[in-house]
Amino acid sequence: MFLDVQMPGLDGFGVIDAVGVESMPLVVFASAYDQYTLKAFDAHAFDYLLKPIDEERFRRALARVRKAVNSGSSRAVSLRNLLATRPAERRYLQRVVVRSAGRVILLKAPDIDWLEGSGNYVTLHVGRSTYLLRESLTALERKLDPDQFVRSHRSAIVNVERIRELGPWSGGEQALILHDGTRLAIGRVFRARLENFLSNTVD
Repeated sequence: MFLDVQMPGLDGFGVIDAVGVESMPLVVFASAYDQYTLKAFDAHAFDYLLKPIDEERFRRALARVRKAVNSGSSRAVSLRNLLATRPAERRYLQRVVVRSAGRVILLKAPDIDWLEGSGNYVTLHVGRSTYLLRESLTALERKLDPDQFVRSHRSAIVNVERIRELGPWSGGEQALILHDGTRLAIGRVFRARLENFLSNTVD
């Protein structure tokens, strides 16, 4: 896979995060970064191309890829090291990649209404559609922007832009009511954190 380091919406690092290091093919980065950053790429990425890309350099990179594929080379460890060198501001997902019925679907993180966890799977609720992702809710929570998504229950994370109000739940408990009418229970462990979060978002 040839990836640009900087792309609108989802950068090269974000693609690796979304797909998962273990599922990534061999990666060649295209970069206009300075010499220091290129040294990090040289140490951890399979290969990189400095923009503007020279045709002969591209051919050499492609030849290396073909040779590695034929030899069964794996670069999972190097990709993990590369992710560790990236700037901190790149750590939150901007898109989530979902595989469904042979398709690869890119979902923008802000479009997700809420996330429902069950074991090692997460159901993404986007409007009237749902998408199943094989990942634990806790692992996915670490990748989401904490200013945009908040944990409301051990099995639920909510996009704060979708919250309409706090309302009553059975047994005197409170619930989150989303703009589409969805009602979600608020876990006791998360209540104080959620209420504090919501109070800090009021203009």
